[in-house]
Amino acid sequence: MSDRDRMDNVEPVRLVPESQFKFKCHPGIECFTQCCRDINIILTPYDIIRLKKKLNLSSEEFLAIYTEPQLLEKTGLPVITLKFLEEEDKDPDSKLCPFIRESGCLVYDDRPTTCRYYPLGVASLSHKEDADGEEFYFFVHEPHCLGFKEDRLWTVKEWRKDQGVDIHDEINAEWTDLLVRKRSFPPNMQLTEQTKKMFFLVSYNLDKFREFVFESSFLDRYDVDKTALNKIKEDEIELLKFGLKWLKWLLFKEGDFKLKPEAGALEQKMKK
Repeated sequence: MSDRDRMDNVEPVRLVPESQFKFKCHPGIECFTQCCRDINIILTPYDIIRLKKKLNLSSEEFLAIYTEPQLLEKTGLPVITLKFLEEEDKDPDSKLCPFIRESGCLVYDDRPTTCRYYPLGVASLSHKEDADGEEFYFFVHEPHCLGFKEDRLWTVKEWRKDQGVDIHDEINAEWTDLLVRKRSFPPNMQLTEQTKKMFFLVSYNLDKFREFVFESSFLDRYDVDKTALNKIKEDEIELLKFGLKWLKWLLFKEGDFKLKPEAGALEQKMKK
């Protein structure tokens, strides 16, 4: 399915938290798992944390086995998508999620944010053009999906809470904000390759980012209090929050990240 075909399935209606819809997905429905085919799933940082823990893999192992890199449209920032598999005895263009079986999803409790939202989409990663724009939701109404014919009534707010996507959005909020703000940059404002690498490291390879913080000259340059250091040594969510805070400072010079006096003086001297 092409990107244009997928866009044809998006209903041109902006939904708000109190918008209502009927939907229910369950093993007894004829189209069960059909939505797990031929779709481009951008993975978020919290998706990686949950999935690699579920599969008992390191960040690098998970990235190598289950993902493909791409550049996010209008940002130039590197993101990753879930690597789908060719189905045996099927159309070679048809792709299947690596975690799906006839009985359902092998990682259901730790499924990605996009899967939790379905049949909804959120504008943050696709349609929202600037950080000050209003966030909204929309239907992804695929022809094969029979879930809309079920009688279960939801509001968008209820659906997000029921699917646990509200927690995902809260943890991913700073990352999503960076993407949206970069999308609003003028086209001639490009990031360096090194900055893109740092964005990827923080977003997707927390094992390596932890090494970068504790085993490089990072702590010689930045003034980080001991309480924060103790948190990020053991807690991956705290490490992610720390990394995103650093990226915000790196990209926009916003926040309370501080260079150590000697590092700041050296940087000023090098600029002269």
